[in-house]
Amino acid sequence: MARYTDASCRICRREGVKLYLKGVRCDTDKCSFNRRAYAPGQHGQARKKATPYSMQLREKQKVRRMYGMLERQFRLFYERANRMKGPTGDNLLRLLETRLDSVTYNAGFGVSRAESRQLVRHGHINVNGQRVTIPSYIVRVGDVIEVRERSAKLQRVIDAGNFAEQKRTVRWLEVDRAKFKATVSALPERDDFDQILPGSEDGDRRGIRDELIVELYSK
Repeated sequence: MARYTDASCRICRREGVKLYLKGVRCDTDKCSFNRRAYAPGQHGQARKKATPYSMQLREKQKVRRMYGMLERQFRLFYERANRMKGPTGDNLLRLLETRLDSVTYNAGFGVSRAESRQLVRHGHINVNGQRVTIPSYIVRVGDVIEVRERSAKLQRVIDAGNFAEQKRTVRWLEVDRAKFKATVSALPERDDFDQILPGSEDGDRRGIRDELIVELYSK
């Protein structure tokens, strides 16, 4: 399957906001975005005039890359959200947040979405007692997500739990870190979406502007 193999830090620099793609490293001085908060490449520091289309494109790319999805899969998620009742932007973010790899990350079983995706693919995660290896699996209210008993002894899972205790908590998940278990108590709402990204250093691009993504795909 095709996947992105270049440096993750280049993505944050290109989108102009820290996407926390490398977990703990993003909160240290080693973070490339902290040292070079401009787009990569020869003309990365040049001033560029933002157009409505470029703003829409960059917002879509930012969200797509944050969740580690290719264009075709992201477009399918948008089309699915568009067929659902309610605001398309809210539906899209709700689908993205309730993916199994995202829930695994939000529960604190992985330090990044990429690591959480790997945990799912390698069979370390159970849903309602059954092993699920599909990262795009959509969880529902009442589902119980847990790390398998043998996998809970992995050092990276233990380290992820310690790291998660220092980060924000997700209100729609009931997490038992001692048992490496999380229960979906509700579906994420608008207020929860505003906390997906803590924002850039200057605070100008806090959260996700899902309306720009809808405008882009609606053309």
